[in-house]
Amino acid sequence: MKSIKVRFNLSRGKNYMKWKVEYPDNKKEYLDPSEVQLIMTGCFVKNHKKTAEKIYSGEHKTVCAWVLCENITVSKPHMYDKETKIPLRYNPRVTPNWIYDGNLGPVNVDGCPFREIISDGKNLFVTQL
Repeated sequence: MKSIKVRFNLSRGKNYMKWKVEYPDNKKEYLDPSEVQLIMTGCFVKNHKKTAEKIYSGEHKTVCAWVLCENITVSKPHMYDKETKIPLRYNPRVTPNWIYDGNLGPVNVDGCPFREIISDGKNLFVTQL
């Protein structure tokens, strides 16, 4: 089964700072994080490690990370809110990998599966492992 690809768009233009969702049929949509909440299931977090390390070392940013998911639901903001939300972060300027901020502290989770990831604004959270 082909996956849905989700990333935060940082390219300048009308879709700057929006979620970019690419479907297996090549359909693309850009969603304003202040107007929607994404609920993704059957997820993996992906990262081009060499590109991320170059960005970490000071080179210009380029697309190098995304979430792959089996299903996605787009709803109004805060329609889906669980008490146990654990931050899932990606910023190759800070660290060149996906970071899960669980009770053991920050952990590199590149390539790891997650049952569910939800957005809240421009941030991502894991609600279940």
